[in-house]
Amino acid sequence: MATENALYTILMEKIKQDALVLPTLPEVALKVRQAADDPDINLGHMSNIIGQDPALALGMIKVANSALLGRSVKVETVPQAVTRIGLSQIKSISTAMALEQVFVSKNDTVAKYMKKSWNKTIDIASVAISLMSLYLKDNKHSPLTLDTITLASLVHNIGVLPILTEAENHPEIFAEPIFLQQAIAKLSGTIGGNITRTWGFSDELTLLAESWSDLTLLPKEIHYLDFIRAGAIYHNVFKNESTQEVLLNSYVKKGLLPDVDFMQSDDFKALCTDVKSMFT
Repeated sequence: MATENALYTILMEKIKQDALVLPTLPEVALKVRQAADDPDINLGHMSNIIGQDPALALGMIKVANSALLGRSVKVETVPQAVTRIGLSQIKSISTAMALEQVFVSKNDTVAKYMKKSWNKTIDIASVAISLMSLYLKDNKHSPLTLDTITLASLVHNIGVLPILTEAENHPEIFAEPIFLQQAIAKLSGTIGGNITRTWGFSDELTLLAESWSDLTLLPKEIHYLDFIRAGAIYHNVFKNESTQEVLLNSYVKKGLLPDVDFMQSDDFKALCTDVKSMFT
């Protein structure tokens, strides 16, 4: 327990003193977000910015060709992808596509944990995005958007990064992974909120990063939290069966799910696989 307390105490003190080193948003994501806020931006300029980063360019093409956009004709270039996705959605989608770049470390052990964390994030995001795409087909006038859930689901657990970085200074932590998980459970929400604020994200995205695992917060109306939590249920993050049951029943009542077993259907699993391919 002393090991856990040491890491927890260090993290708490750094949070209080605003001394915790937070990850920075990838440069290309910053450029895209700044360009997207320019009222005079055009598709050609945006394509040029995205094209400067090969990984992001490939990611945008994958999104444009995904089942989410429902197009049978494949695009092969960044300008085509940007045109199909549209400037209104490019800010969130491009940021989401660039996020993998912050889940890196020069320390092999930390890198392993970051990779595991990113893979889990993709798993949950794939479910959340798939559910949102289906929900919007039946609720075309919903204020919820696919680009927002894409970014929200990929930043929901961003708070683990500074914890893993700090743990790098305490190798004994990795010999007892349960202590690391306890520190993550207690602090990742608070830290995630700090990161999203620093990155200039909306209050809505900050709330999601802070509160997705806080099940005392249960929105009455359908909310982005519901889609992320459904993904967490699917991947057994919420292990308590009664908690899963209560949440799933509430999602049926809200119209997010047609029935409590829907996510186990072959069609839904196939959709999740297709969505996940955007990030792999």
